Amino acid sequence: MVRLCHQLALECEELPRPFHQQVLVPGGHQISLPYEFLVPCLCIEASYSHHDSPRSKHCPFRDRPDAYGSELWSSVHFHDFSTSSKDQMAMLLSASCPLHPRATLCWREAADEAAPCHDIPNSTASEDEQMYVLDKVDVHPQLCFRFSYRNSSHVECPHQSETAWNVSVSVWGLQLHLHLTSRIPAAFSAALCQRQGGQCEPEAPLYTVTQPEGSAPGELALLLPVQVLGSCVLVWRSDVHFARKQLLCPDVSRRHFGLLGLVLALGLVVTVLLLNCRGAWRPNDGVPGRRPVLLLYSPDSEEHLGLVCALAERLRTGLGCDVRLDLWEAGGLGQAGALPWLYAQRGRVGRQRGTVLLLWSRGSARLFHRWQVGMADGTPGDAHDIFGAAMACLHGELGAAGRGSGWVLAYFSRLCSPRDVPRPLRPLPTYRLPRQLPGLLGALRGSPPAPRHCRWGRAGALLHRLLDVGAREGSSPPRPPGAASGT
Repeated sequence: MVRLCHQLALECEELPRPFHQQVLVPGGHQISLPYEFLVPCLCIEASYSHHDSPRSKHCPFRDRPDAYGSELWSSVHFHDFSTSSKDQMAMLLSASCPLHPRATLCWREAADEAAPCHDIPNSTASEDEQMYVLDKVDVHPQLCFRFSYRNSSHVECPHQSETAWNVSVSVWGLQLHLHLTSRIPAAFSAALCQRQGGQCEPEAPLYTVTQPEGSAPGELALLLPVQVLGSCVLVWRSDVHFARKQLLCPDVSRRHFGLLGLVLALGLVVTVLLLNCRGAWRPNDGVPGRRPVLLLYSPDSEEHLGLVCALAERLRTGLGCDVRLDLWEAGGLGQAGALPWLYAQRGRVGRQRGTVLLLWSRGSARLFHRWQVGMADGTPGDAHDIFGAAMACLHGELGAAGRGSGWVLAYFSRLCSPRDVPRPLRPLPTYRLPRQLPGLLGALRGSPPAPRHCRWGRAGALLHRLLDVGAREGSSPPRPPGAASGT
């Protein structure tokens, strides 16, 4: 009697139907026995036909991986138990042979099964009775397990097609506006990069935003300043150990040229002023570090937000100010909370003789009125409202002997007028931009008024014209329909 069987730990188990056959073979004859898959535990067992006769077994493929090859993985069933809510990749293997392959992570370039899958270092999954588990993973259809057994391997990706988060990018002026949606609590990081061939390595600084634990699924936003046209951005989850990096390369189309010119004009004139008046802005000898600037604003429009970020970036790169902006420190803000973050930054700025720069707009005036009504009614403020926290902080300091020392207010003349500044805030030093930009820079540096040859002159008139042109050609566009997106 001859049969095929699968050698397990203690016995040779019969093949599933219809491949299970026991054939009586007369001496000197040959037979053919069917099998489903050629696997390493496939054996041939022979015995005499009488009861309890000794059995002889031969397993010719056990040490012949070249023989079974890809058929090994065709014999395995993969059951996916990966869950985004637990940040866990988990797969259960069921196979005819007691295999214990090694499982590591790899990133598949595309959803196509023929696409290459690049290994991720130090990502070996733990195994217990054919269940493979790896924690702290950003579960994604293209973040897969590579199972390896001897000289053979197989890539199996999560079976779910949906992702826990998505990101899209649009361009406004010299900022990339990242729009994130997430179904789970998570932290996200982003960094600019310059594409070279097939590589795009992230460059400092990193920008982080967090959706805290316990919060409802929602939307998050990040603004990144762009210093080189054609920059791409990498976005990934930063609260896990293993995450895909989503590459987004937006197209700066004609619809953005007006706003791009507006912000470039602002940066150009500021830089020219700094170069012409470099004696006025030279750091004081013997003063370590840079004077910090805490920049506060109300996010009431994309136009205002874009100008805020443009000014912040020019202060940082042109004037050398240590600018503290919530959009650049969203990770720390999400961990500490709006009020603790704001008061910690205010204390740091005060200790280092820095300045709190409050950029005002018509939307700020409306929010200030709403904050005043809430104060009068005793309504508790929103713990995530930085603008409301800033008004409470300023209100306390204006009532003290210092009368708001260390605070300055500025507004863009195209978005605001002096009448929009509430009466309680009028004691603060106030600057109209762009006309009084030199005075604002002097206040931030703690310098005396700029000399006459450094005053606005033709540069101010030129910037006014460019701002007006930018306003007509590119006023606050909505997110473009063709914005690059990724999942």
